[in-house]
Amino acid sequence: MKYVLAAVATLVTLFASAQMNNDRLETLLTEKVDSINGVSGRWQLVYNELPMMVITDENNDRMRIIAPIVDANKLNEDILLDCLVANFHSALDVKYALSNDIIWSVFIHPLGPLTDKELNNAVDQVYYAAVNFGSSYSSTPLLFGGGNEKNASKEESEPKIKLKKT
Repeated sequence: MKYVLAAVATLVTLFASAQMNNDRLETLLTEKVDSINGVSGRWQLVYNELPMMVITDENNDRMRIIAPIVDANKLNEDILLDCLVANFHSALDVKYALSNDIIWSVFIHPLGPLTDKELNNAVDQVYYAAVNFGSSYSSTPLLFGGGNEKNASKEESEPKIKLKKT
């Protein structure tokens, strides 16, 4: 009997938690950001003076928050490589991406299971990844790994895992 009650309570909790949709997303964004314009599923917003866009596709259960950072043609190869390293170590739930010659800070997630807390955190991370571009490349204070150690010895920089060469 105890297990049946626990299962029923779990099911009630699962069904009680609403799936994220455009209406809920717009409400939460309006509460979080400085300004928001657009139509359902395609919003332009400003958060701490940074322009962002939120694009959703309810039919395919996808959403993304993006912020333009810089014209990629103005960057050297080292900075582009630093973006790739950051995608692994310091740009946690967001990534640096290239589209139409622009470097973007990007958060991509299924729309339905997105929670209110995850959305708020995602807006913050897109913001911090954009403003920290060129310095720490960090979306939060948390870092995984050591990043790009330019002065590491040859022994330390050799991979510990043998990679298959193609």
